[in-house]
Amino acid sequence: MDERPHTAWEFTDDRGHRAAAPRAPRRVVAYIQAAASLWDLGIRPVGIFGSYHDGESPDLAKAGALPLDDVAYLGAGAGLGLDDVLAARPDLVVALTYGGGQVYGVEPDVAKHLEEHVPVVVLDVGQGRSLSAVRERMAELGRSLGAVQEPSALRELARAEQELTAAAAAASRVRVLALSPGGPDTVHLARPAKWPDLSALTGLGVRTVEPPEGPGANWSTGSWADAAALAPDVVLVDARANAAPPEQYADDARWAAVAERAVVLPWNPELAAGATAHAAFFAQVAEVLRQRGGDSPPRLPD
Repeated sequence: MDERPHTAWEFTDDRGHRAAAPRAPRRVVAYIQAAASLWDLGIRPVGIFGSYHDGESPDLAKAGALPLDDVAYLGAGAGLGLDDVLAARPDLVVALTYGGGQVYGVEPDVAKHLEEHVPVVVLDVGQGRSLSAVRERMAELGRSLGAVQEPSALRELARAEQELTAAAAAASRVRVLALSPGGPDTVHLARPAKWPDLSALTGLGVRTVEPPEGPGANWSTGSWADAAALAPDVVLVDARANAAPPEQYADDARWAAVAERAVVLPWNPELAAGATAHAAFFAQVAEVLRQRGGDSPPRLPD
């Protein structure tokens, strides 16, 4: 016999931990990416927090459509304390993990003691998850909190996927590279299979560029010459605040050659996990592929 007390709400997260409460939580504090995802489902968080990459204000790239003037930013990384979170009086905290069950961007001691005070749900957005699986898990959490997915958002996602598949087939020679600028001499080249959104592009027929083998699970770190050698036709550039700003590398001749040859798009590696955000991402890539029309310029000289 199950002797657990009756609960009106419960949810088992991706660590296998069961969170429970007498009623569905209404005051949600969430990591900024998760908060943006829940907002797209119609759930308004009372507070958000960032990661070790973030600073004293929220990263606009990660925030999506969140109304930042009306949602408290509680801090980030080592600057986020237990009291900061509890001060928002949450009845649920939603965090993310990139595998292994460790809460992303939160001090382990804070994460441990947080669960002594409030239910915590941790969802996995790491390399072992497909974009659709990440999206569905967020939607599942949203449904448990009373959110109703707009059918129009799902229709728009399906249409965007179809359009991207068609555009990729017509532009099969167009090479798409994702990267995160590290500074004037350094760039981090994304390994497509390690990122759910990039893997989704590959799955829909986009010709994503694989950087050289070597150390680094998610990134291959090298120089701008390494990026130029891959001869991309489309470059997805990390738009988060922790990426090096363009003025640090704009004068590099190899980057200038890439930018002259390729279409450059902003890329958010921490895209909100919802149909609306995913549809917009697919539609943006599809539009660029249609513009290129499958006609790639010649490779850059060595």
